Amino acid sequence: MRYVVRNDVRDPEEDCIGARSSRAQLIDLHNNNKTGIQSCHNGRCWHFTAGLDFVCLFLSQLCLSVAIMNVTLAVKQYISKMIENSGPGMKVLLMDKETTSIVSVVYTQSEILQKEVYLFERIDSQSRDSMKHLKAICFLRPTKENVQHLIQELRRPKYSVYFIYFSNVISKSEIKALAEADEQEVVAEVQEFYGDFIAVNPHLFSLNLQGVSRRCTDQVLSGRNRFPGRTWEPSMLSRCTQGLTSVLLALKKCPMIRYQLSSDMAKRLAESVKQIITKEYELFDFRKTEVPPLLLILDRSDDAITPLLNQWTYQAMVHELLGLNNNRIDLSRVPGISKDLREVVLSAENDEFYANNLYLNFGEIGTNIKNLMEDFQKKKPKDQQKLESISDMKAFVDNYPQFKKMSGTVSKHVTVVGELSRLVSERQLMEVSEVEQELACQNDHSNAQQSVRRLLQNPRVSELDAVRLVMLYALRYERHSSSILPSLMEELSRKGVSERYRRMVQSVVEYGGKRIRGSDLITPTDAVAITKQFFKGLKGVENVYTQHQPLLHDTLDKLIKGRLKDSQFPYLGASSLRDRPQDIMVFLIGGATYEEALTVYNLNRNTPGVRIVLGGSAIHNTKSFLEEVILATGHSGDRAQGSGRHSTRR
Repeated sequence: MRYVVRNDVRDPEEDCIGARSSRAQLIDLHNNNKTGIQSCHNGRCWHFTAGLDFVCLFLSQLCLSVAIMNVTLAVKQYISKMIENSGPGMKVLLMDKETTSIVSVVYTQSEILQKEVYLFERIDSQSRDSMKHLKAICFLRPTKENVQHLIQELRRPKYSVYFIYFSNVISKSEIKALAEADEQEVVAEVQEFYGDFIAVNPHLFSLNLQGVSRRCTDQVLSGRNRFPGRTWEPSMLSRCTQGLTSVLLALKKCPMIRYQLSSDMAKRLAESVKQIITKEYELFDFRKTEVPPLLLILDRSDDAITPLLNQWTYQAMVHELLGLNNNRIDLSRVPGISKDLREVVLSAENDEFYANNLYLNFGEIGTNIKNLMEDFQKKKPKDQQKLESISDMKAFVDNYPQFKKMSGTVSKHVTVVGELSRLVSERQLMEVSEVEQELACQNDHSNAQQSVRRLLQNPRVSELDAVRLVMLYALRYERHSSSILPSLMEELSRKGVSERYRRMVQSVVEYGGKRIRGSDLITPTDAVAITKQFFKGLKGVENVYTQHQPLLHDTLDKLIKGRLKDSQFPYLGASSLRDRPQDIMVFLIGGATYEEALTVYNLNRNTPGVRIVLGGSAIHNTKSFLEEVILATGHSGDRAQGSGRHSTRR
């Protein structure tokens, strides 16, 4: 956080890990103006002091968020501080499209209402009324468009006073333009709060970006891993740099950087982040730790298998089958859905059942819902019934309005689990997933081709599931001497799979095939017998195979044990880390998955002294990943030239 306009300078009440601000430093910058600028208009000066980091005097909890590497808590504390700084009284929260998402995933509207924020508006809205009795808290990304909207706002202010917070670094020229627009002197404070990312889980963040790369037009070959080549969408490189540096500042980390050598995009992002750290060195001047933090930048193309697999833990399964968009699920197409359940929110911050179950397998979740409902049912002496299946549960909830009122949470989860169960049965997902796991984890070509062909001939297997099986086969047996890929493509055609989907098979191989990958994604040896883990829970909700471990698990395991090769994942610069890393930030260009988030969660839980945060340009399910692939390989006519866009994560 850097102070721009400030009427007072407060003394830090206590120091905390990673904090470096003090009243003396603040006064020194104000008095000497070594790194600051002044913008004066009509006798009033806005002083911009570059390089001042978050003063941690206010929030001992914020210091805790740093210690435990919790991105959710970091963003939540930023927002709490914005509201606290504005003082008592009625407030309006002015946001843009992106900061609306940033706020909504960590705070519910009812929580913010309790803090005297009674109105939520978009800065670009043309229909806002003048309300001089309200204070305005502005939380905006520092884009040119937002600065222009803010300039217009300050010239004709609709509210009594403005507390302005930018989610990232803002330029001195833009500060000057805002100062000149503040002719009525309504701005009380301008600061940078580095919450420029979506905090999905405490250890998982996203930038909600789709289409971060494009195909190289010149197709220059610069090595075995550069064919035909992908490069950054220019605006996406800038946005990923901003988002990633924001995470580092929010967590108070100035890391050493390693990147995936086989990816030119990873190297460019590493260099771009390093350039910002060097340019804004005062912002990153945190207290040194015994073992420096580490930023590891990876490319999605190194593991195209993980986002193609069906998932069987709650959060991952919901995203795969229903689509999570900023913690919201659209259930409007569910047969017979009630009006109040057409859109539901799943947030671990505000839903205890979800928080306790998001990493459990599907059978366990069904059992837990059953147990919870039976506990409620015991309170009713009459009309007791045995709950045997999801359909029994739904009938029970529908027949007891009082129960629905008592537990909207249970009603919501019964509905969600019921819809997941219906889709699993309708699409034969247990059989499909078994073959997916076989393709991803085993090396039996004869059995694999028979299994894939059998499912392609099953009329109940959906178009998406059929094409994903062929994609997994193509990636797994790309160079097998007896490959039957042409025959499987014909099967897809006979099944009526659209040409668009069929073209995606080649696109996926081009995106993440053997000549692109820098790591050994698929081990060539026949696996020793892999025990199939088959979870049996609630009747009608049986979980299936979970053999697969994403490549990220192997990469992080080697990193933690000091075995990750510098020749494949070099350090940026001359320095290298000789001790076991403790604080690790991982960023996946092209998007992460909830299966990888589960890997990080388990590593954090089972590896004392190591704390890992995972981020990605998006959080993918199969559909969004295939869209990413199409945009990256240029095999779609749907994309405007050079366009990247924000993901809806459907």
